Formats: sequence, structure tokens, C-alpha cells
Amino acid sequence: MDNRIHIFDTTLRDGEQVPGCRLDTKGKLLIAEQLEHLGVDIIEAGFPISSPGDFESVSEISKLVKDTTVCGLTRAVQKDIECAAEALKHAKRPRIHTGIGTSNQHVFTKIKTTREDIIARSKQAVKWAKNFVDDVEFYAEDAGRTENEFLAQVIEAAISEGATVVNIPDTTGYCLPEEYGAKIEYLMDNVKGIENAVISTHCHNDLGLATANSIAGIQNGARQIECTINGIGERAGNTSLEEVVMIMRKHNWMKSDTNIDATRLNAMSRLVSETMRMPVQPNKAIVGSNAFAHSSGIHQDGVIKNRDNYEIIDPAEVGVDESSIVLTARSGRAALNYRVEKLNVNLSKDELEKVYHEFLKVADKHDVVDDKLLKGMLSEYLMTNVEM
Repeated sequence: MDNRIHIFDTTLRDGEQVPGCRLDTKGKLLIAEQLEHLGVDIIEAGFPISSPGDFESVSEISKLVKDTTVCGLTRAVQKDIECAAEALKHAKRPRIHTGIGTSNQHVFTKIKTTREDIIARSKQAVKWAKNFVDDVEFYAEDAGRTENEFLAQVIEAAISEGATVVNIPDTTGYCLPEEYGAKIEYLMDNVKGIENAVISTHCHNDLGLATANSIAGIQNGARQIECTINGIGERAGNTSLEEVVMIMRKHNWMKSDTNIDATRLNAMSRLVSETMRMPVQPNKAIVGSNAFAHSSGIHQDGVIKNRDNYEIIDPAEVGVDESSIVLTARSGRAALNYRVEKLNVNLSKDELEKVYHEFLKVADKHDVVDDKLLKGMLSEYLMTNVEM
């Protein structure tokens, strides 16, 4: 494709930092294998120096994965980088992801150093990493709150040492889409050698803007999105893989797409949710249990007549069998008749009217009228006319 966006999945690294979501090596291997089948371009498998278990996981994933790039995270520390290189030595396509904080907040209060030192450390980290792998990604932590002029200096320094990807994280989820997009545009226009590297987005969801910021990034020149399945991640989470993939697929005018097999999204979501013990909120876009469920009578009538009235995604596109018409006290005759016909029962107009009034009495007593309740109601009021 003319404008392919690389999908960098960090479910196994950033996503696993969520309290209670830690995975053992077996769980990581299971998810990594399915991520490759899904079509992600890069799997960030872990932070090798953080623990022996993480080192083992990165190493084993490197052996397992056949074609997808396997990435290990490091700080701008020589020992970190050497450890990541050792963990990645079996990878067919290894990448070391190294970097340092660049915002005033990080430079002066966390690292407690100078801007000049940050630039020097950035160059040195990339130089160390290039001793082991050709593919080096550099991250400027808290780039979202970094002044654009200084950020450009750091990114230019990293590229000058051979960084192939430069990651611009909105680490705190602070940026607005217009602000983040403008930051990417500034780097495209002001960094010498930017044509030699891929700009990557890495957005957090503290203000609910991770997906919007990532899309703004690619609209302004970024060619890689760092994201997770179900938007899992520390604090309020990361950019949701399924959301950015389907946004690009539904908006053809963007002329951007990915290699993701969207029909695997629903199954992938369930696997991550179950393996990492992290429930998906019912109203989560694309993969939530209510994403293709309709309970309002007006919406149900419209969807039954033509799915496009209220659904911009065919459920089959993302691996869901079909839309759900959920019977509640807000449902109308069209929805009731639709569900009755699913039970192989055909009602005349008069019969439907009679059953509908009885249905409302039942619906007022229950949150949802399921098939069991519906069959019981039909048996009671149409016993002589309905073959159950």
C-alpha cells in the first residue's frame, strides 16, 4: 500500500505494567504467537533487564516469532542495552528500544541534569544499541510536554547516530490532538535527516485522547503507532490497537492502512482479557460486548431494516458473528418480532400486537428478556398456535 502504517504492539510490555496483569513466559508466548497471526509489525516483548522472568520471555518470544520484529525496551544505560541485545540474539528481526526523558519536568526534577547532557546521553544510547542491532528505536520520554525546539534537537541527535525509528510519547496523556499533530509536523519540518527515520506515536489515555492523538500523529507524518490490545496499559491505558486500525479502515480518504487481519480482533481481545485478567468494559469501541448490541426500539428498527442505519462496521469485519438485538422495556414491535422469528415462530400482525403488550409487562420486571423468558411468554399466550 502507498501509505502503510506500522503497528507496534506493546501489550506485553506497557500493557503488562498494569497491576494484577503480570504474565508468565507461557502466557506471553501464547499472546505473542497470536499477535503475529493478527499481523502486527513489531511486538515489544518486554523490558529484559527488569527481571529474570522478563529476560526469559523476550528471549523465548525471539525464538518463537518467525517474521514479526521483536523489540526489547531499555533505558539509556549501557547495561540495559547489553541485556536487551542478549535477550534478542535469537530474533530474526531484533529491535532495541532505548531512550530518555526530554521534558523540563523530567530533565530537571527526575533526571536532575542539563539539556546538553540529555542530548549526549541520547546519542550514546543509540551508539551502544547500534553495536548490536541495525534497527534501533529511540524514545523521548514525555515528548508531549517537551518544547518542540529542544525535542527536535534530541531527535536529530538520535538520528545522526543511526536511530531508525524515533518515538514521540505523550507519556502523561496531556496533549490535545491539534497540539500533538503539530508537534509531529514540527519535527517533520525541522529535524535534519528525518527522512531517514520513521516517526512513531506512543500515546496514553489519561484524558481519553490516546486514539485521537495517534491518528493526529499519522495525519502529520508519523508512520508507526504504538498501541495495545483493548487499550490496556498503566493508569488509564494506551492507544487501542483495534480503534486505530478500524479508524483508518473506515476513513479511506486518509489513504492509510495496516497489515492487521481485523477478523481476528474480537478473538484477540478475548484472549488478552482472559489471560491478563483484565475485563473489557461493555461499551468499549470495536470489541466491547455492547459494541454491536442494540436495545433502543428506534435503533433496533433501523438496524433490522438496514444495518448501515446505525452500524458503520459490519460485525464480521472484526470477527463478531452478528449484531445483537437485545429485548428490554425500550424495545419495539420490530425487535420483538425479529427475536420471535429467530425462535422459528411466525406471528400474524394481530398476534404480534397481543404478544407485544404481554412482553412489555415482562420487560418491566426484567433488565433483559432473554430467549428463556421469551419462550415462556410465547408458550403461555400462544400455546395452541405456536410449535415450540
